[in-house]
Amino acid sequence: MSAGAPPSRTVPKVETSVSKAFMADALGVAFDEAYYFDPSVRRLVDARCHAHAARVLSDLDAVFTESNLGRKDHIRPDQVLVGGIQPCLILGMILGAEFVPSPGGDADISPGCWADRPVEDLPRPDDLLDHPVVRRFDAQIRAVQGEGGLTPVPPFFWDASGRAAIHGALTSAQKLLGEGFLADLLTEPDRARRAMDWITGACIVLVRHYAALCGIRIRDVHVGECSSCMVGCGEWEDFVAPTLARIGAELGPVRLHSCGPSDHILDAVHRIPGLHSLDLGGETSVARVRELWGDAFPLSVAPPVKLLAAGDADALRAWTADLLAANGRGDLVILYHIEPQYPLAALRAWRAWMREIA
Repeated sequence: MSAGAPPSRTVPKVETSVSKAFMADALGVAFDEAYYFDPSVRRLVDARCHAHAARVLSDLDAVFTESNLGRKDHIRPDQVLVGGIQPCLILGMILGAEFVPSPGGDADISPGCWADRPVEDLPRPDDLLDHPVVRRFDAQIRAVQGEGGLTPVPPFFWDASGRAAIHGALTSAQKLLGEGFLADLLTEPDRARRAMDWITGACIVLVRHYAALCGIRIRDVHVGECSSCMVGCGEWEDFVAPTLARIGAELGPVRLHSCGPSDHILDAVHRIPGLHSLDLGGETSVARVRELWGDAFPLSVAPPVKLLAAGDADALRAWTADLLAANGRGDLVILYHIEPQYPLAALRAWRAWMREIA
């Protein structure tokens, strides 16, 4: 298909975020342990990064935040991220994993912290509120609240929108119990279900706790199931679907993120109660999404990384034209996350073309 604008389409909103690696290269800032555990350091570094994005990437309307999570329209100058760490990493630290910062990019934890321990030994989710990691973030939140003029954004939240963010139970289990967990779905299904149920319960307890502590009304819940495209539809419906239904029932409407090719699970996803929106990778069929959910259903899609990294504006335009044709007049956001290796000239040419066809 040509890169011209399809006739029966709505040109979507575009959301652009900027990675830590980009800012480390551009500014020499370090995303070290102090960045994650000292709110005053976090605020200063984030302010520098926000200012740089506004100055250098204004034509891309970019904002410095976590990929697929924070949104520019809801990031306020008075906010301070407390415990702004990927959700499954927080769970891992609670279970004894070592926090591993990367000054030039995203943090991590030591893998498989519960791989060799019985699932039955996992702590009661309600008891997690007494853990030193949770208490430390609680104290930091209260300190920011006591200063006046600043608003803490607690763990499991990334802006002032009321959107909570967690990793899905399957993705978290793979991180916490080891890479072999996907095989456990077939070889030890009862153990797998217990682990995923615990993760779901733990996330519900922690999200509710921090929403209450900061007076946040939970509007929706981003569930990052990055691993969910790696299992078959039957396993997805048996193991993943119940966790999402529970989150929808106990926390709020679910925004499901699945970044890999996900056509094979869409029918099962469609049966999830409480599903509010989808956040998908660019290799999943948008036409099929519209067949199942219709035009009013909110959908966000990310261009394939290989296109963003290649620096070929024509290829990005062609991908976008195909996407718009498949989407028709559906509720659509295109979102992407700028890494230092992405050629900015191609991104700028692509975005200029999108403004022209709007």
